Amino acid sequence: MSHNSKKYKKIITTKFNITNNIGKEEINAVNKVLKSGKLSGFVAKEGLLDGGHFVKKFENQIKAKFKVKHAITLNSWTSGLIAMMGAINIQPGDEIILSPWTMSACASAILHYNAIPIFVDIEKDTYCLDPEKINSKITKKTRAIMGIDIFGHPCQMDKILEIAKKNKLYVLSDSAQAIGAKYKKKYAGTICDLGGYSLNFHKHIHTGEGGIIVTDNRHLAKRCKLIRNHAESLVSKNISNKELSNLIGYNFRLTEIQAAIGIEQLKKLNKIIVQKQKTALKLIDGLKYLKGLKLPITRKGCSHAFYNFAMQIDTKVTKISRDIIFRNLKHEGVPVSNGYPSIHLLPLFKKKIAFGKSHFPWSHSKKHKKISYKKGICPNAEYLNDYSYIGINMWKYNYSNKNILEIVKAFHKTWNKLKINK
Repeated sequence: MSHNSKKYKKIITTKFNITNNIGKEEINAVNKVLKSGKLSGFVAKEGLLDGGHFVKKFENQIKAKFKVKHAITLNSWTSGLIAMMGAINIQPGDEIILSPWTMSACASAILHYNAIPIFVDIEKDTYCLDPEKINSKITKKTRAIMGIDIFGHPCQMDKILEIAKKNKLYVLSDSAQAIGAKYKKKYAGTICDLGGYSLNFHKHIHTGEGGIIVTDNRHLAKRCKLIRNHAESLVSKNISNKELSNLIGYNFRLTEIQAAIGIEQLKKLNKIIVQKQKTALKLIDGLKYLKGLKLPITRKGCSHAFYNFAMQIDTKVTKISRDIIFRNLKHEGVPVSNGYPSIHLLPLFKKKIAFGKSHFPWSHSKKHKKISYKKGICPNAEYLNDYSYIGINMWKYNYSNKNILEIVKAFHKTWNKLKINK
């Protein structure tokens, strides 16, 4: 570059404030636990299998907040997924239907029990599991359907429940990114047999690491609690053989410190969701006239938690590739991402290497030999990842009005520079 050349001036000059919802309330709560000296309340003794004071208090507040009969806290949402699979007693070779647009733990929790993930394509507008494509994937081995409330938008749970009821299947929900979102006046994650949320550091509320299972089913809740705590049913006189069936437990327990933080974080959830929704509305208002840019929708009867601001580039309109537009936006300083990889194309599935040289234990079975994880089985998800999807990071930053104005200005500059709006 010539010494006489001017340094390129990015549109975005204002610093983005990294989200930090931890305040003096959480600090005081943690200090209270530390001073008590009781950092965990789980003991292998009758009456002490359900955790300490703060864990129980947190779970009671979750039940009240989300209007459910049972809440089970865990040390991570991955642990929650594993516990849910164990609770419904899936067996080797059973099939669980799920979306390819989710975190890998949704599928690995299924593999944990030597069961089979069956990927069903997503809707183009919400990126959630498409109910219209489920029936064709149901077999005699199907045991459950897992809805994924991706990016903060709830999936069409009514349709999924209807399909499940007809086929006598369990319905599970991964609402890790959608805590606080609603579907027909009920919270995402509560409209199924078992659902739940993540509490890891990049969710709207968090305890560093953690997870929550919610359910109205007493039997399933009891099994989840047992799995969380080593399945130490031997100390209980009130466990039936049915509840013990195929039950292997782990140390999935939440600490008193994490629960104390969670209690304070839960109080802030509504305010955080409203803030994300206001930011999203301002972005939509500023970007809605850009040609070829499809903005996020909120389906009627739903509310959106906006974990991510999900968009699409219609290249038939822009005549410019998504990746060129993405690079220009990044050059201006926009916190934008391109693509969302479909987990059915991870080497774990594509090459069936989960169990080393033996591959998947069921992969040589005549009943399952046709199951493959190749490109083409989820065309919507694959196309969006490869050519169309871009997103603005909503969880990481608390955007000021100036941030939003600069992001909008950077988009307009990019569209004008690439002559898309002409």
